Amino acid sequence: MGADDHVLCVVAMGWWLYARTRDVSVRRASDHVLVTTIVASILPHALKRVFDQKRPDRLTVVGHLHGIPLSGKRLDAFPSRHAVHIGAPASAATGLPPAQRNAVWAVGGGLALTRIVLLAHWTSDVVAGLAVGAALERLLRFVTGFKRR
Repeated sequence: MGADDHVLCVVAMGWWLYARTRDVSVRRASDHVLVTTIVASILPHALKRVFDQKRPDRLTVVGHLHGIPLSGKRLDAFPSRHAVHIGAPASAATGLPPAQRNAVWAVGGGLALTRIVLLAHWTSDVVAGLAVGAALERLLRFVTGFKRR
């Protein structure tokens, strides 16, 4: 739930609306976060149309007996959609002060780890999703002007 695209889009839109009354650097950051969140919400759906990989929870019976739920569509393991949603703001957080940056990374890392523990994704799916999200955020900096002097 913490990395769900619907929740993240609502939060990003709320911050974007709030930032309209702030100075130009805050408005630019909010523009970047909103654009990045929207694109990061769309991109995994497109990638999942290209890649068909079976989820690890479909390969276990014992895991389900221990409470592992079935997650998503059977062949939608790669890349982890939630990891893409985590990788983008984690990449943007590199410009924050250390305490805030570390908090974003810790929460993001915890959320990404749940995707592996719940057998929703292979470790490689999560790592790839984080990398896709981070790369996407860095590319969108050219469009939004985020962190440009």
